[in-house]
Formats: sequence, structure tokens, C-alpha cells
Amino acid sequence: MPKMKTKSSAKKRFRITKSGKVKIKGANTRHMLMNKPTKRKRQARKTTLLCAADARIVLRCFMPYNRKTKKIRTSNDNGGQA
Repeated sequence: MPKMKTKSSAKKRFRITKSGKVKIKGANTRHMLMNKPTKRKRQARKTTLLCAADARIVLRCFMPYNRKTKKIRTSNDNGGQA
């Protein structure tokens, strides 16, 4: 099976945290800023986490190689202790 391609637009818009969540930049910071309240503009500067349902779509369809896989623990695994 051929390799899947990551969408170029998704690379620019989303960042993946170490735990596998998707970070995005806030909207409403581009134009018509004089008509928006200062509080809204200030809060839009921060990055936020995408909700789980949308993050699943982004990771599965647009960024297939950035998904975290769950580790399967075996019965003989002692958790890293000798």
C-alpha cells in the first residue's frame, strides 16, 4: 500500500502535543478589529485545544503519521522496574 500524504494546509494550521492532542490558533484576529471587543481579541491570541471529535478527524484524515498509538501492556511487563 502506498504512503499516505499529509495535507499541506493541515501542517500549517495544527500542531500536535506530546500527549497527542491537537492545538490550534484562535480565530477572529485578522480584520475588522475595531468592531470587536478588546476581551475577544485578547483571548483569540492564545492557542486552544481542538475538541476530541474534530481532533480525531484531523489526525485520521489530514495528518495520518502524527497519530499516537496506544501501548499494549503485556502480563510479563513490570512497568520498567528491574
